[in-house]
Amino acid sequence: MYTQLEQRGMPEPPVNVSTLHRMKADGEPIACLTAYDASYAVLVDAAGTDLVLVGDSLGMVIQGHDTTVPVTVDDIIYHSRTVARGLRRAFLVADMPFMSYTKQAQALDNAVRLMQEGGAMMVKLEGGDDQVAIVEHLARHDIPVCAHLGLKPQSVHKIGGFKVQGREPDKAREMQASAKRLQDAGADIVLLECVPNEVGNAITEVLDVPVIGIGAGPNVDGQILVLYDILDITQGRTPRFVKNFQTGCDSPLLAIESYVRAVKERAYPEPEHCFS
Repeated sequence: MYTQLEQRGMPEPPVNVSTLHRMKADGEPIACLTAYDASYAVLVDAAGTDLVLVGDSLGMVIQGHDTTVPVTVDDIIYHSRTVARGLRRAFLVADMPFMSYTKQAQALDNAVRLMQEGGAMMVKLEGGDDQVAIVEHLARHDIPVCAHLGLKPQSVHKIGGFKVQGREPDKAREMQASAKRLQDAGADIVLLECVPNEVGNAITEVLDVPVIGIGAGPNVDGQILVLYDILDITQGRTPRFVKNFQTGCDSPLLAIESYVRAVKERAYPEPEHCFS
């Protein structure tokens, strides 16, 4: 079945949704990173990363914007297509950018474009209960979905900045309930951003699907960071959850391998990278 992969020198079959669900069941941490081009995609894949996200964070780290809001569907398609060419094993997820999924038909059309033109295997969208119907619609059409809760960068102007979410008990309960409803609507993965450790832990325990964290504590099913952050390329202030893995490494590949190893061994995140 995997003859072509073996001919390419691939030691194991590509990661898929079933692989990620099995990893959660087995307690194996899922190592995830962003990527935006083919060259870095090759390195991220070679380092053993399980999941690669073409995030709308490209608006900030590639395009130089202050937020992710200006990123378009065409931007994501372009970068997803280039990343896809560099991957062999890792599972490719593409962000649905700002205002690209306000209605069911629009969401389906854009998700199909991200998969057909961009080579994505899953799409990610931000939102809680307000996105349940969209997730259900996409899942009904066999579009794999990652739901994004907690800090939602596309809503930065509405929430007043990049802030930790879910510190208030009622907000934490609301987020947990939303996560469950999104799972039940068909979400295959839930991503939590900038939430207290206890919130990440509680949501991970209640869900059957994998929970990937970025600033969500050590007890989620996997971790994701922005590639440029771990390689110390990002200039200026970085979020608390960021760790520079380039220090002490002679190449980007070694730094990425160090990150993957730290996630797999649950050595990252450390307390200084977490919120309470």
